[in-house]
Amino acid sequence: MRVLFIGTGEIGVPTLRMLQQSPEHKLVGVITQPDKPAGRDQRLRASPIKLLVADTAIPLLQPRRIKSDEATSEIRALTPDIIIVMAYGQILPPSVLNGARIACLNLHASLLPRWRGAAPIQAAIAAGDRLTGITVIYMDEGLDTGDILLKHEMQIGSADTAGSLHARLAKIAPDTLGEAMVELSQNRAPRIPQESALATYAPKLEREQARIDWNEAAEVIERKIRAFNPWPGAFTQVWDARHNCKRTLKVFAAGVTADVPVNVGTAIALPDRALVFGSGKGALALLDVQLEGSRRMTADELVRGHPWIAQGTAPGIAGESWRGEHSSS
Repeated sequence: MRVLFIGTGEIGVPTLRMLQQSPEHKLVGVITQPDKPAGRDQRLRASPIKLLVADTAIPLLQPRRIKSDEATSEIRALTPDIIIVMAYGQILPPSVLNGARIACLNLHASLLPRWRGAAPIQAAIAAGDRLTGITVIYMDEGLDTGDILLKHEMQIGSADTAGSLHARLAKIAPDTLGEAMVELSQNRAPRIPQESALATYAPKLEREQARIDWNEAAEVIERKIRAFNPWPGAFTQVWDARHNCKRTLKVFAAGVTADVPVNVGTAIALPDRALVFGSGKGALALLDVQLEGSRRMTADELVRGHPWIAQGTAPGIAGESWRGEHSSS
């Protein structure tokens, strides 16, 4: 079959590589987002998808708007039998959805209809789900609402971050797609309507969503810390009495500590746990952190270098606002 791949994110790289190397099918083109400024220098960066095929003879398209007439004409000229979409970042119009002879398929990183939307991996971890996976759907004009062709499940580990789960899902995606393409080529691929009543949504992440709410239970906060690692990075703020200012503290890993009585949003140092914050239920021992203006380090290193963060029972204070220098609202 003639295959057109549409994608932008790193999660699609193993699948695109599989299509490149497939002896049964022909990769007739790749569509990805235009290069975008990134990093402190704001230099233009190519997507991981572009980097994989940039030095090959495979046609590469980077339309600013895939809805444009020009983009639609270029897609039709490639005459694909199947269009494969994974983590592209633009809504596809009917002209593209109907541009394949056999089907336009989407590989979505959740067990649909659970976690439709842009951030299913983070949502699954934050919610405490035990299972996730890759779902192959026939694309329609809705947001991840198309009929299901097949699913492959995967366990979510207690230590999984968004980064680690993203990588594991990327690895199973090629085999999942390969199975779907076999069923399509043999004319036995099912179409299973989604149960819309069971749908949940995972909208695009914003940085402010990663702000830690210490009124939540410690286990909820711990899941969110893993869900927002590596991006946008869970964070709180601590009061630096030396400079009379708030400083942001990013948290990349923490462990629930239920046996330590600590006031909500207050940090203390213990002999065996360098930095413990109180929450609405239980407490959280911070493990992997980064203080604004410093490098990423362990909590032990942080407290040794900045003892003001956790001095006895009157440490630096976390929270949105303060009553004076050393009390949380």
